[in-house]
Amino acid sequence: MGAIAWSSVLPLIIVSSLIIYDEWVSTPSCKVVPGSDSEEYDSGTDDLKVMMVANLLLLGSESGVVNRYFRDYYMAKFFRKSFHNLNPDMLLVLGDVSAKGSELTRSKWLPVVDQFHQMLGPFLGLPFHALLGDRDVGECSGLNAKSVNWISGNFPGLDSAGCGAFEIGNISFVSLNAVALLCGNNKLRFSVEKTIERESIDLRMEAKGTAEATDNSGKSNDMYRNFAWRENAIPSRSGPVLLLHFPLHQYESKCSSQISNTHESRGFSEPGPYDLLHTIPLNATEYIFQALKPRIIFSAHTHEFCDYTHADGTREVTVSSMTWKARDDPGFVVATFHGNGRGEK
Repeated sequence: MGAIAWSSVLPLIIVSSLIIYDEWVSTPSCKVVPGSDSEEYDSGTDDLKVMMVANLLLLGSESGVVNRYFRDYYMAKFFRKSFHNLNPDMLLVLGDVSAKGSELTRSKWLPVVDQFHQMLGPFLGLPFHALLGDRDVGECSGLNAKSVNWISGNFPGLDSAGCGAFEIGNISFVSLNAVALLCGNNKLRFSVEKTIERESIDLRMEAKGTAEATDNSGKSNDMYRNFAWRENAIPSRSGPVLLLHFPLHQYESKCSSQISNTHESRGFSEPGPYDLLHTIPLNATEYIFQALKPRIIFSAHTHEFCDYTHADGTREVTVSSMTWKARDDPGFVVATFHGNGRGEK
């Protein structure tokens, strides 16, 4: 009788265990990492809550059984639960939407875009912005302006060079094609320079309320070799929220050793076109700080979360990977921006 009773309840135990596991894996859990103003934080109607994810690494029509019925399934469910639990106002995707986008033809890119939209689910009803990563567009030797233009056209808010600038809830955002910033004299890098120059002029005009900031706007200089050609007296951290796929250059960062150790211990099988420790070059980093005076920076690529403060006090948050293909504990960041200028949490 005991054996018969056990065999009759075993299927129920298995099904119940699977349901519990399904709920556990797909339910987000959050750890609060406060900003510098957290002690005086008081949520208000002007606050903007933004969910940020990175490295979805979607395969589109090439998704295998494991991806389709485990990784992609749970990631889509994770998005839905995050939406309902956190009720964000906006979604930002910091690059590497595709796992092999740089290798795909346009016809094979379209299933990736469709899969991306299906993955987002309820987030499609919100403002969202997606950057391009190295897996999306490839490395410098194969970076093609026409290809980047076509891929950018599939995501809202990106110009032909893969950059964007927008304002939501009185918070200004600027996104840059970080891949191009690694690429010497590539045509796309010069397009990114123009975006930085334009946003720098707009920032100074807004701050000074004068056309004085446009005195040198006709110059077409290499921003790296002519770093000091235009001074920007606007205080640090008074500019837009800066969005990048690659992190900026960091001096003696604890993140580098953390990323290196994690990468080696987990033995990622698909490193991608660039090393996980790759960052924006020092000269480009210095110019970005000088020109844009970013309020805060959000980057990705490394798969690991990191909270770093640059020399001028600007905070850079590196968003961890969202996919099981890169790590065994997918993550994301939710940032609350205060409309009254008090900072972010």
